Amino acid sequence: SAASVRDTFLRFFTEQQQHREVRSAPVIPRADPSLLFVNAGMNQFKPLILGSVDPRSEMAGYRRVVNSQKCMRAGGKHNDLEDVGRDLYHHTFFEMLGNWSFGDFFKEEACSMAWELLTEKYGIPPDRLYVTYFGGDPGAGLPADSETRDVWLSLGLPSERVLPFGLDCNFWEMGETGPCGPCTEIHYDHGVGEGAAAQVNAGNPGLVELWNLVFMQYHREADSSLQPLPRYSVDTGMGLERLVAVLQGTTSNYDTDLFTPILDTIHQRSGAQRYGGLVGSSPAASLDTAYRVLADHARALTVCIADGLYPGMSGAPLVLRRILRRAVRFSAEVLRAPAGLLASLVPSVAETLGAAYPELKQDMNQIMDVIEEGETAFLSSLVRGRRVIDRTLRKMGDRESFPADVAWSLHRSLGFPLDLVGLMLDEKAVTMDTEGLERLAKEEAEHSRGAAMAETGAEPELDPHTVSELHRARVPTTDDSPKYAYTLDAHGKYAFPSGQATVLALSLGQRLVQEVGPGQRGFVILDRTNFYSEQGGQSCDQGFLVREGQQDVVLPVLDVRVAGGFVIHRVLVPECLRVGERLELFVDQAQRLGCMVKHTATHLLMAALCRVLGPRTQQRGSHVAAQRLRLDVSVKGPLTDGQLAELDAAVQALIGRDEEVHTAELPLQRALQIAGLRKANEVYLDPVRVVSIGTPVEQLHSSDWAQHTSVELCCGTHLLRTGLIQDLVIVSERQLAKGISRLIAVTGQEAKQARALGSALCEEVDSLCERSQTAPASLPVAQRQAKDIGRLTDVVDGATVPQRERRQLQQRLRALQQVANNRVRRLEDQAAAVELRVVLAQSPDQVLLVDMIPGQPVTVLGKMVKLLSVERPHCSVMLLSSHPGGKVVCVCGVAQDLQNSLSAVDWALAVCAGMGGNAGGSAHTAKGVGSSSNLEEVIQMAVQYARSRM
Repeated sequence: SAASVRDTFLRFFTEQQQHREVRSAPVIPRADPSLLFVNAGMNQFKPLILGSVDPRSEMAGYRRVVNSQKCMRAGGKHNDLEDVGRDLYHHTFFEMLGNWSFGDFFKEEACSMAWELLTEKYGIPPDRLYVTYFGGDPGAGLPADSETRDVWLSLGLPSERVLPFGLDCNFWEMGETGPCGPCTEIHYDHGVGEGAAAQVNAGNPGLVELWNLVFMQYHREADSSLQPLPRYSVDTGMGLERLVAVLQGTTSNYDTDLFTPILDTIHQRSGAQRYGGLVGSSPAASLDTAYRVLADHARALTVCIADGLYPGMSGAPLVLRRILRRAVRFSAEVLRAPAGLLASLVPSVAETLGAAYPELKQDMNQIMDVIEEGETAFLSSLVRGRRVIDRTLRKMGDRESFPADVAWSLHRSLGFPLDLVGLMLDEKAVTMDTEGLERLAKEEAEHSRGAAMAETGAEPELDPHTVSELHRARVPTTDDSPKYAYTLDAHGKYAFPSGQATVLALSLGQRLVQEVGPGQRGFVILDRTNFYSEQGGQSCDQGFLVREGQQDVVLPVLDVRVAGGFVIHRVLVPECLRVGERLELFVDQAQRLGCMVKHTATHLLMAALCRVLGPRTQQRGSHVAAQRLRLDVSVKGPLTDGQLAELDAAVQALIGRDEEVHTAELPLQRALQIAGLRKANEVYLDPVRVVSIGTPVEQLHSSDWAQHTSVELCCGTHLLRTGLIQDLVIVSERQLAKGISRLIAVTGQEAKQARALGSALCEEVDSLCERSQTAPASLPVAQRQAKDIGRLTDVVDGATVPQRERRQLQQRLRALQQVANNRVRRLEDQAAAVELRVVLAQSPDQVLLVDMIPGQPVTVLGKMVKLLSVERPHCSVMLLSSHPGGKVVCVCGVAQDLQNSLSAVDWALAVCAGMGGNAGGSAHTAKGVGSSSNLEEVIQMAVQYARSRM
């Protein structure tokens, strides 16, 4: 079985090759903006490979490592999405089996281990295996990797099955700069037989790459030169799905027990013909393509949602949304399956993968709910999309290609897969404007890159290669323990002493320098710092630096980050700053204290959520700033008013205890043994910092965890007692996605102000309700009341008030608005009827009527035109009304039998343009606005225009 194949791989390396098993990272990359998804086993080890790992972290101690990593290849550089289903081996989600050496073994041991596992443990016939190695590149100055070739020959492979290839196939590089080196690949012959050697790397699906072993021995410098690495590493990767196919004797990954249970469920739930494994364009093959798409995409969606990634509108969430909609499209359009099929596959996915990844089984109902919600939304979009396509085709006339802007709008706004638009057009023998589509896609990509740069700021961070250079230069990492060196006196005042430090390194951009000139912004690395660097969801400290003995030259600190154990201060330098200078460091005390209050409050809010919603409530993200805190949590649905009230009471009770906040560093493994410990999806330092509210850290292992207020792994700065929080108010709660709620809260004085403002707005709504008890006597009064309610609604929507009160006020205001709007409509109907009687009495039966109705709003004029079209269907009419300031509004209607010669919108446009205004509408009715002091002239112009076209 696939499970035993995975288990054999892990046990071989842990039990026989002294490797350490590391759990799969989530598919959401950790602090790596270059990736949408984790797409290879090495992603989580990049800091170690690049030499930028924090030496205090657990990862810094890795030497031999093995794991099975959850991977996604959809979107970005590695994008297999559109290929999935068309063949028997492409996937969006897959598992990468891999083992690594970080400065331990190298080529001989790596090849020997791989050969032993494949031929002896898995029993793959050696004569089915071919290997490739790097054959050198004289132009790049790279010799052939004869060492690897000789290793394979020594293991018994005949020379005709040890094949050299060039840079494209057998030289691996992480990027334009950084670690790189030759690689060797093991290929499996599914039955090509004679002449198979010539088919290796030739695209023959009968000869598949099984395992890639990368030997990182060089560093690519910025000038493209290669320098030997001081420590060699090995990175290997083998797709579990391909390996299982080989061991289960099939050429199709979809015929393995990783997929067959899911395919069986699709057959049972859809009622479609059983899966036959066909590829191509025949009806039966199209059905099998849909089977493969659903099976693959169900795995991808289940794994991603379990890891906390939800379908959305940008980045990785947008890719996941497209995966979901592509699956729904194949289910609805090809399989003709009932709604809900995709979500019903989640238990089958969890059954096949849950033993290796238990998080898939923890909340299957939540995963199914998210998928069902997305399916329902897309099915309604399909209906709307078909209408848009049909309407566009009717308007196209003789145009040869479908407009790219319409197709792109369907894709971006309704989530329509572009291949679906293409299929629908193929059915009608219409082509797509592919060039226009490519242009729009390029513009979108450029816009996204620009938005990403704007969001992250124009200033770059110190990149991993520069951090690695600092390590190679043996620059000591930063001692940032002084950030915790603050005290609380008997009067409740916090003191934050200044710090003293020496400049160890300076950088301009990504270039290490000895000095930074006046007016430049540079990165400053010190031997020690009392500044908090942005991490753990907490904003960095603000403040400034001064030279020792030179207090009049202030160096503002713009940003503080951490990388590879170095705390990196981005500083504006007013005068030249050099390596070796001594500085004095001052943090902004008010900003730091604000962050401390919010961070400790976040821990209490999370503790209260677990009490109200249950202990399985999970934190999905947070951000702490001096002004407010944000907390994302897993929930069954939007928090009810009752739950918000319970939360408020629970938080106030916890704050009222004024408990001591205890902190201590513990060995990571000992900390993880604390019952009830909360931790995030992060790589923690070792030792790790434990923050416990109420219970001393040294008592956590022996005390009842149910009595602990809050215990978390956290590197943030916290209050020493919780009482300074004073108050906490949740001012916003909204659903980010199905099952994820985002809470925003304020504390202290801001919380008290929020409560006071909530009470004041409640009084205003009470007053408005009282005034609304009496029906208005006239239309202007009714309109003012409706506008007053609308204005107060806007205030309530945007005010910083308790969320529970906001909801209650919004509900009352909606009811008031509905009553007020109904009153306005009734009075408008009455006014329209009265005014129309006057107009008709003054005008005999005519085919053209243009008249002035002073002081009436456009809504009344519109109702008059509508009534007139019923009473005098052959009459075309334009009604104008003057308002203060010279403003003139108009509404017109054209009789049905005149619309071929007189268009209402053209008529309104001509009249309003003459008044310096504009208009809009249809051939039947239109309205517009302009300005004029000579209404008789406007009426005359309107009459002349209409008569010239009647």
